Amino acid sequence: MTKEIKSIEWKDGVVRIIDQTKLPTKFEMLDIKSFEDMKNAIRKMKIRGAPALGVAAAFGLVLGGRSLKSHSARDFLLRLDSLAREMLSLRPTAVNVSWALQRLVRVARENQSLKVEEIKGILLSQALKLAQEDAESNKRIAEVGNKFIKKGDSILTHCNTGSLATVSFGTALGIIRQAHDDGKEIHVFVTETRPRLQGAKLTMWELKNYDIPATLITDSMVAYFMFKKKIDVVVVGADRIALNGDVANKIGTYNIAVLAKEHGIPFYIAASLNTIDMNISSGSEIPIEERDESEVTLIASERITPKAVHVANPAFDVTPRQYVRALITDVGIIKPPYRENIKAVMRKLKRI
Repeated sequence: MTKEIKSIEWKDGVVRIIDQTKLPTKFEMLDIKSFEDMKNAIRKMKIRGAPALGVAAAFGLVLGGRSLKSHSARDFLLRLDSLAREMLSLRPTAVNVSWALQRLVRVARENQSLKVEEIKGILLSQALKLAQEDAESNKRIAEVGNKFIKKGDSILTHCNTGSLATVSFGTALGIIRQAHDDGKEIHVFVTETRPRLQGAKLTMWELKNYDIPATLITDSMVAYFMFKKKIDVVVVGADRIALNGDVANKIGTYNIAVLAKEHGIPFYIAASLNTIDMNISSGSEIPIEERDESEVTLIASERITPKAVHVANPAFDVTPRQYVRALITDVGIIKPPYRENIKAVMRKLKRI
């Protein structure tokens, strides 16, 4: 049995999160009591991962709404819109933040005939529902994706896509957990994931917690291990998927996808259907977050490069659709041609 990790939960009017900046050396829970607290936690990467960020943004909006002293629903909705825009600006690439905030604002508008305090209660109910839906979605992704993992497979994954990046269980790492729990005797290769080292710090911490055999490698070792035939399959997550199947994920994902294709290794994306942005036709339209240069120039506060050097630090890259074998979602497998098949799934579910 594994020890279950819950990255975020609502408890007695407070949002409790794991402070991921302290891992792997220290496990510490933080109580988020206000909108500003949540903004700070998201900005400083105390909580991260697209699905978890969506839920965190929703709870942050609930906290922000609770603090508003509006006497009319109209005034409350205007100020709620402003808070949502403020929250969205923190992590522009992860589409989960956008759809979670839009959902709460839409529900508030649908109930504007009610008293302000009643609308606030409805917002909390929606945020709690989002959290529950994410946990259930992850379990379905794990069940769907497990069919692609064979007994004895060595699986490469990049960044962190486990319980820390979601409400619980995980997406790509959830598939890995399911395969392990089913006795498939897998081994996981984990990229360190520069510059913030989410693979080294967070994924390795989770895999150790779940007693899953794993090997940590640097990002530049991927080609070596593929050439040596040490990797059987690649499974990673996504922060946003365009309608044509292009995928934005942690920087370095594109490199891995190209190498996987060159070596004949299947490359899969594991993400909920909510990660698909129907308003973006291709990856070229996905906004890419540029983060502070200190993430590149410092490691654990130690400078590793001369001062006053020019630094680029995009947090994500876009993997073109032709490198993706399939999208593993909570409603099943989506294969190429992506534009047609994504639309077909959305029509079937009456989302378009």
